[in-house]
Amino acid sequence: LQSCVQLVLLPVYLLAYLGLWDALYKKVFPYIMARLAPGYNRKVHKQKQELFSNLGQFAGPAGQLRLLEIGTGTGTNFQFYPAGCRLTCTDPNPNFGQFLRKSLSENSHVQLERSLVASGENLQEIAAGSVDVVVCTLVLCSVSSVERVLREVLRVLRLGGAFYFLEHVAADQSSWTYFWQKVCDPAWKCFGDGCSLSRETQKELEKAKFSELNLRRIHVPLRFVPATPHIIGYAVK
Repeated sequence: LQSCVQLVLLPVYLLAYLGLWDALYKKVFPYIMARLAPGYNRKVHKQKQELFSNLGQFAGPAGQLRLLEIGTGTGTNFQFYPAGCRLTCTDPNPNFGQFLRKSLSENSHVQLERSLVASGENLQEIAAGSVDVVVCTLVLCSVSSVERVLREVLRVLRLGGAFYFLEHVAADQSSWTYFWQKVCDPAWKCFGDGCSLSRETQKELEKAKFSELNLRRIHVPLRFVPATPHIIGYAVK
């Protein structure tokens, strides 16, 4: 079945080979996310509210929170951040800019310091130990290397800082959900900007050198999409 999906995707693979697909889709993808993200956010609103409720505990000595968000996208997490936090946004896709500005205008309680076009694997413009909290939601499924992203997260976090995450992950390998994740993965990666349905992100988090890992599994009710298994939590440097 997976091979059949790949056969159907041959025109997309051809466009990718010619270097046309990536340039085109990166312009379209932000509009797709702008339509889909609010609906997803409603489904996980309670979980996000609970997850981010203790962000203030990681504020620096002056009481101000320096927060870095990796893969900010349309800015759907801004509403959950504490007032006055100093925010740095990063995303490898510059076409999210107009949606980011819209979210900032709707969430005046956050203070944007910088917005960088950068991937999570390479945050060289951010100094080591310069942030209190790093946030990453629905991003680790799409990066080329989860290990490199987590290495960068640990580098930019101050000692005692925290990494907050919410990610869809691979289902149990004996389940029908996992079966359909593997079948749909080729199409999902093409139309989800590199997103993988069957990534075992929790294993990478467990291997990373955090001093404390608070992680739990949740089920997000997504219709007709085999991305219901999620992990949520935070890790302390």
